[in-house]
Amino acid sequence: MSNILWHDWVGYIGVLLVLLAYLLLQAHKIHGNGLIYQLMNALGAGGVIVSLIFGSFNSSAFIMELAWVLISVYGIARGVKIRREARAAGHSPKGW
Repeated sequence: MSNILWHDWVGYIGVLLVLLAYLLLQAHKIHGNGLIYQLMNALGAGGVIVSLIFGSFNSSAFIMELAWVLISVYGIARGVKIRREARAAGHSPKGW
């Protein structure tokens, strides 16, 4: 256990976050368009990217995780926009 480096731990935590987000989504504990789900995915994929950059680089895994981060950031931005529009219209959006 002592030969596991800091970036490995960041990667493991990232994987755990992505898997936990998916489990909570499947268990109907969080919403797929909710901020928590999007943040868990973005932070988790970011952790895996850190482990790839500082550890053993794998270009296909890097591309996958980069896409995961970008899609999550898009989801967060879209959610913010929808929430703003709903507030302006006097409604409360679901999932946030």
